Amino acid sequence: MVTSASNNALRFEDTHVRTTIGIVLAGLVAALLLSGCPSKPVSETGTGAGVEDRYARPDGATTTGLPGRPGVYTAADLNDPSSPLFQRVIYFEYDSADIQPQYVDILRAHASYLSSSRASMTLEGHTDERGTREYNLALGDQRADTVRRFLVAEGAPDGQMRQLSYGEERPAGAGQGEAAWALNRRVELVY
Repeated sequence: MVTSASNNALRFEDTHVRTTIGIVLAGLVAALLLSGCPSKPVSETGTGAGVEDRYARPDGATTTGLPGRPGVYTAADLNDPSSPLFQRVIYFEYDSADIQPQYVDILRAHASYLSSSRASMTLEGHTDERGTREYNLALGDQRADTVRRFLVAEGAPDGQMRQLSYGEERPAGAGQGEAAWALNRRVELVY
């Protein structure tokens, strides 16, 4: 038989456990809310960028069509400096295969062109010299694969693309230091 004293002790422990669990859950929820993704991308200077800036070309030129809906492109656009198809090098951050926001419209334009033509493309992945040869070949391949998967998701036929990795073997920038290394972390879109 449960006595009144032991019954009160059980209620106290039960209430104490519930309170502790509630505090822990509230803390977890607050931490998740505070550490959530920002609603706007953060630029290199640390300030938020608007949608119109998010997909701007690196040279400041505008692209044909709206962001996310590039216009219709022809082979002539590949040689037109004002066309997003003219840009055929996608750069990456150190030790990363993530596509940076400033290249999204360029890649969408290439996907649009591939889907409306019979052109074929080779995605050549490159890295800087840091890391082992094997690691750099794998990272170059991962970068090329990320670009290929993005293009396919945007409507480019997978059969019109092939990918390969040169790793650190074909540097675009000579020398050492961040300026040279940044030029070497890339995927080249070769038609």
